[in-house]
Amino acid sequence: MTPENPSLFSQIPATDRLLRDPAFTSLIDHAGHSQVVTVVRQLQAEARAAIREQGELPAWGADWAQAVAGRLSAEAQSPLRPVFNLTGTVLHTNLGRAIQAEAAVAAVSQVMRAPVTLEYSLDDAGRGHRDRGLADLLCRLTGAEDACIVNNNAAAVLLMLAATANGKEVVVSRGELVEIGGAFRIPDVMRQAGCTLHEVGTTNRTHPRDYRAAISERTGLLMKVHTSNYSVEGFTKAVDEAELAAIGQEQGIPVVADLGSGSLVDLSQYGLPKEPMPQALIASGVSLVSFSGDKLLGGPQAGIIVGKRELIAKLQQHPLKRALRADKMTLAALEATLRLYLHPEKLRQSLPTLRLLTRERDDIHAQGERLLTAFQVHYPAFTVRLENCLSQIGSGSLPVDRLPSHALTFTPNDGRGATLDALAQGWRRLERPILGRIYDGRLWLDLRCLEDEAQFMESVLK
Repeated sequence: MTPENPSLFSQIPATDRLLRDPAFTSLIDHAGHSQVVTVVRQLQAEARAAIREQGELPAWGADWAQAVAGRLSAEAQSPLRPVFNLTGTVLHTNLGRAIQAEAAVAAVSQVMRAPVTLEYSLDDAGRGHRDRGLADLLCRLTGAEDACIVNNNAAAVLLMLAATANGKEVVVSRGELVEIGGAFRIPDVMRQAGCTLHEVGTTNRTHPRDYRAAISERTGLLMKVHTSNYSVEGFTKAVDEAELAAIGQEQGIPVVADLGSGSLVDLSQYGLPKEPMPQALIASGVSLVSFSGDKLLGGPQAGIIVGKRELIAKLQQHPLKRALRADKMTLAALEATLRLYLHPEKLRQSLPTLRLLTRERDDIHAQGERLLTAFQVHYPAFTVRLENCLSQIGSGSLPVDRLPSHALTFTPNDGRGATLDALAQGWRRLERPILGRIYDGRLWLDLRCLEDEAQFMESVLK
């Protein structure tokens, strides 16, 4: 440790003296007296520590007003910062998944500004149910008898199991015992819900006879889990929802399905791979179907359950429902998003998720050509090219399917990975960070999700 220099401690200005300095007037007006005093004391403590450990004042010790302003600015920075998502993953879990439609943004803003009829019935001035309005809309869209909304699909699965099969066995194919992000595993959820897992079949092949053989007086549910985040190919066999629903009806046992992503439209009509739809499962006789609000649906984070009226009633009456219920902002955004599906002719334009997933490759290429020259001039230390690439949908949706796209790639002329890392880090430090991906010795900026081209150019080329 460096010997202390007592004279340096006297150079640390007193709090009162700093607060009387005219340079602090605007800081106090902007951030408030309390915050400024707190930061001043933090910096004073850091200055004393620097003298004790390094034998000198910190570099910022010559301008305390600037140091306090910098610290206040850093502390005011929200951890939820808008970014340019050029990673190539459209529904990026770490970036909040689906971008909300303008209708959803407006709906949330409206319910935040005023009291709303969240649980109030205008008909009789009594207490209403917060899911009722959305349940009617979901029934209209899916053909279900009733619906229930919670805060995400993991919560939906937990509630379905706890409310309908607590203390009973739930029969699931071994090939569907999935794990999703954050180590969320179907067997673990079953234990938390008080259910006993009964595995049937093998990893790659499960037959109808496997389900029939597993059914006993202890059976509470037959369950299907859509393997939305991986794919098993080759020598495989699975029992589809319609066939399983027939077995359930034959044996008098409810059938539930966890769709995970869940899409309310046939994606194949837009040139995308087909995903199972809740309305098809309801029509096939499945008792309860759960899916996410913030994946292929394109809405806010929510767990949606549709199905038989008597089973939905059990979910609504279960104590977990209150703990897992969605708030008014989520419900407002979800309602606004669902209403877009009533006008399917304009869905591609009005729903950002669908718009980005179906963006034409030629349009992306034209955008890349507009940007290429400016980047080549602005970044002479790199070889900048416009190259073909493949985007992914993300969030466990269609795991093996890719979307043809184009990316700007940056290869360091000095061949050093450190140069590439410095470029990526510099972009992450921008006021609106730019996020790409480093692969094969290059930094890739996939342009599929770049809609605000003007702001992007202003951010990166200034």
